[in-house]
Amino acid sequence: MPDLKYSMDYPVSWEELHRNARALSLRLLNKGPWKGIIVITRGGLVPAAILARELDIRLIDTICVTSYKSTGDDATQSVQGNIQLLKGVEGDGEGMLLVDDLVDTGKTARYVRDLLPKAHLATIYAKPAGVDLVDTYITEVSQDTWIRFPWDMEYTFSTPLAERR
Repeated sequence: MPDLKYSMDYPVSWEELHRNARALSLRLLNKGPWKGIIVITRGGLVPAAILARELDIRLIDTICVTSYKSTGDDATQSVQGNIQLLKGVEGDGEGMLLVDDLVDTGKTARYVRDLLPKAHLATIYAKPAGVDLVDTYITEVSQDTWIRFPWDMEYTFSTPLAERR
């Protein structure tokens, strides 16, 4: 896959993430009943915790895959390589919510949907290259946008604009 340059930066706060996960819960509420949640780790962990609370779901499992590799100091320099399954789940996903934070290129979503074809894939964010693979999502963002999730950021001092000239 060619190294995609991101021209847009979209930082997501904890409050925004929580609000969007609750909105996703509302959309999913009447699509059930759900037997449980299968979380695509690691990105789906936080959204899945919120969905589990809002939808009163107690059965939670994980499917653990990896594909992104960092190519530099900045996360936007990550590239997606081959998908590696670290831990799978049994069954075809029938009656289960499959949760991730976003669908980007669709590569991971396609891989996991092949393993769990009857699961309902829900994400908070979706990009055009993968949006058709998602059953329910909240926000579509452009393909050239890097989404900075709150768990990937830390608070640091910001130089005032007047001093940056």
